[in-house]
Amino acid sequence: MTFQRIMVALVILLAAGLGGSFYMNWKTLNQLRTVKAFVEQAVFPDAVVACEKAQSSTPFKWTGGKQTAAIGLNAVKLNKDTIIASYTLVADSVYCDYDPIKKKADIGSNFLERD
Repeated sequence: MTFQRIMVALVILLAAGLGGSFYMNWKTLNQLRTVKAFVEQAVFPDAVVACEKAQSSTPFKWTGGKQTAAIGLNAVKLNKDTIIASYTLVADSVYCDYDPIKKKADIGSNFLERD
């Protein structure tokens, strides 16, 4: 009888622990989404200006573009110590990767075949 009570208590504690873990994960992911949206909104005007001023054989025209899309903030992890952030915009099939740290824009003409 004691063994059964101990097992029931352990199952209840395990269920409560898993429930708490999933709740904390859900809260953290919501906060990360909020922070990402805030950063994207803050970076967007700088990205548009830098992309329109960047020199390229295919000019990037966000303000006069017919089909524009903000892909958003991405991160590439080169190794365990280096993470590169970029904010990607696409206007009329011309993409622009903006580095918010270096304040530099790179323009390309084929979004799917880029590095």
